[in-house]
Amino acid sequence: MKGRTLPWGMAPMLLWMASPTSANNLGSGQSDFGGVGLMQTPTARMAEFGHFAASWNRTEPYRRFSIFAQPTDWLEVGFRYVSVENRDYNTFTQNRSYLDKGIDAKFRLMQESRYWPELALGFRDAGGTTLYGSEYLVASKRWHDLDFSLGIGWGYLGNAADIDSPLGWVNQRFDNRPGQGEGVDTGEFALNQLFRGPASPFGGIEYQTPWDPLVLQLEYEGNDYANEPQDNDQPQDSRFNLGARYRLTDNFELHAGWQRGNTAMAGLTFSTNLAGLSQVKRDPPPAPINAPPEKDWPAVAAKLQDNAGIRVDEIRQDGEELIVTGEPVTFRNLAKSEGRAGRILHANADEAVDTFHYRWQNRGLGLREDVHDRSTLVTATTSQDAETAHRYGIYSRALLDEPSGEVLYHDDPQRFSWSTGPAIEQNFGGPDGYLYRLSAFASAEYTTDSNGWLSGSLTATLADNLDKYEYIADSDLPRVRTHIGDYLAEADVGISNLQYTRTAELGDDLYAMGYGGLLETMYAGAGGELLYRPFNSDLALGLDMNWVQQREFDQQFGLRDYNTWTGHATAYWETGFEDMLAQLSVGRYLAGDYGATLDVSREFDNGARIGAWTTFTDAGDAYGEGSFDKAFYVSIPLDAFFVRSSRSRSTIAWQPLTRDGGARLQRQYQLYGITNDRNLGRYWEDYEDSWD
Repeated sequence: MKGRTLPWGMAPMLLWMASPTSANNLGSGQSDFGGVGLMQTPTARMAEFGHFAASWNRTEPYRRFSIFAQPTDWLEVGFRYVSVENRDYNTFTQNRSYLDKGIDAKFRLMQESRYWPELALGFRDAGGTTLYGSEYLVASKRWHDLDFSLGIGWGYLGNAADIDSPLGWVNQRFDNRPGQGEGVDTGEFALNQLFRGPASPFGGIEYQTPWDPLVLQLEYEGNDYANEPQDNDQPQDSRFNLGARYRLTDNFELHAGWQRGNTAMAGLTFSTNLAGLSQVKRDPPPAPINAPPEKDWPAVAAKLQDNAGIRVDEIRQDGEELIVTGEPVTFRNLAKSEGRAGRILHANADEAVDTFHYRWQNRGLGLREDVHDRSTLVTATTSQDAETAHRYGIYSRALLDEPSGEVLYHDDPQRFSWSTGPAIEQNFGGPDGYLYRLSAFASAEYTTDSNGWLSGSLTATLADNLDKYEYIADSDLPRVRTHIGDYLAEADVGISNLQYTRTAELGDDLYAMGYGGLLETMYAGAGGELLYRPFNSDLALGLDMNWVQQREFDQQFGLRDYNTWTGHATAYWETGFEDMLAQLSVGRYLAGDYGATLDVSREFDNGARIGAWTTFTDAGDAYGEGSFDKAFYVSIPLDAFFVRSSRSRSTIAWQPLTRDGGARLQRQYQLYGITNDRNLGRYWEDYEDSWD
């Protein structure tokens, strides 16, 4: 399974099995709405850097499910579903609860000190229907086993309207808060609501009991439940809420409480720390620097793959240079591959060789060349004091010329590989609730030459609940994605992908890729991509263009009538700020709508990545419910869970609603990912691991 990205459906299972300790101590629990807080109210506290939490709770008539993460020390982001049990999804559905989706963000303004509290500014339900939209400013201060919070909230958090608008003295427009139908459309960012209207104070106390797993809570709400969305007002006997958090394990926590003076609450939270995911490795030890030479160069190439994680394409000697051209297949850290390879090459190279050159490529595309001095490498393997000299003697550069010299080894590029495993497909956020299909896949790949390969996947259903699926939506767009339930329900065994792909280098910094076949579960067609990516640059520019036709529901070779072209121009920017990558794609989507997608993600030192994207198009009222598309995702390196190193990853995404607007083609391969090692990334920071 080397080099393969496993189905994202495996990610939750892996997180459960191998997640690191994530203790939920005083002031760090998830609120009913998600995000660090008490029950109904937030606090100024932030979770650990890299923290991830998924929570479920019920307080009649509301069920809430939330996903929250801490991508930086000062920012908490997440999204949430609220199921309103006593309201129908819409006028066309019965016995299906209304579902609301919301996006939240909280920013730390000031850290707690001896005399000053922690201070945070937050936005709740800022990018959804804004039914529960709120803004707040809150402070928290700890004293021994007590954590105090006090804040002021607008919108839903301030519905009791205890005080007039605190900002009314700045401008009278802050005195009143517009509701939906007053310049606020469903699914849009309600900028004209922010910090407007009356407000209310809120706050509370958490107490860490002598029994470590148990934390008790007392909370005062700023909401009186007399102005609930959808005319769903609830009786409230008290604005004080009582609650408790009980930590079952390092990763699971139970919540219980008594709210509004008359209603019980219960919930469960799973949490982990993505930045801390790791596993002690039991890779084969590096070869001894004085190991006996191999019998021939094919044996050297085999050892370079088994021990150094380099699938060798060619080995040449050009005077004093030994040049290895190959693809990384095991270690995410290329410095580790090179450190291990240097030991092997030293044992087999002529005495005349004084430098080792590693020409890295992927899918036939040249990425970069790293050069090591042989003598300093040998010395560094036996003395830590010499590591500095070796490190500063390494240099990296773009691949400019074809290598010359005597060919010692050349690999046959034709090869066949396959893999099997579990997968899960899901659809949620619609009137049918959560739909899933648990399946098993078998994938295979045949490499025809260095730049071409045929790949395919066959998927068989093991279990599903797709008999609940029924499409009911208000949209005038072509149904380019909302047939997803039909695809998942129709085929017990289907071809999820079957395509031929070729790559090419059109210039020093210009890469190209073309592909055709059954491109994904729902579409067949052909397309191409160009990527301009200078060596070790923070910026890259891409362009893809595709002609596609919708596939039959049985996922065989038949096609439906709908066809279209779709494509995007994409700018990639490694911001240099908090290891964040920003991607902006502008173009035409599957339904013929035009718009843009912004994707922002953050990668931690261990390779785990969290991100979110949002799409806005010109579909307007034709879009239907949601108005714009958004999702939150987590991408995890598999070697965080296993004792053997791997470059494979598993990705899981949460998309609040599947609709036809802003729908993108799910391409199997993208040049930016293929050329990821074009950038040095953490090469120098990870140098110390190169001797493991």
